[in-house]
Amino acid sequence: MTWEDSVSVMTRDDLHLDLLGSPAAAGLARTLLGQRLRRWEYTALLDDVLLVASELLTNAAEATPNERIRLRLGRDARGVFLGVWDSSPLRPHAKPVVFLTGEDLDATDETFDSGGGWGLSIVEALSTSCGIQEDGRGGKWVWATFAARR
Repeated sequence: MTWEDSVSVMTRDDLHLDLLGSPAAAGLARTLLGQRLRRWEYTALLDDVLLVASELLTNAAEATPNERIRLRLGRDARGVFLGVWDSSPLRPHAKPVVFLTGEDLDATDETFDSGGGWGLSIVEALSTSCGIQEDGRGGKWVWATFAARR
């Protein structure tokens, strides 16, 4: 399933949310996404979709603070698709995955809160496919798909 496939298969049962780019956006969206996935009986995908949604919404809120961000969740026979839109022209980049040792994990005052940047690697690991799609009207969609498991 690709983002283009998912956009062409919109149904009335899809979840569309407009949110404010803020730290509260991910929590609110997780609640609503969880309800929809349970109603669709996609509970086997619940944890992965909610974590990916949190990562994508957090990135969008950080890229466009106090601006509108959009979320779309849909499904078809192949599975679930999730997309998050923001108005920033900047594309997110995944941090390279590296092997960490115990010494790497020892935080100092200078590095204590610099452990971020792994969100897109998490998205890649948990989703069936993912990507970034420029929106012709401005901004971009960052999306992920999840193969059906019930």
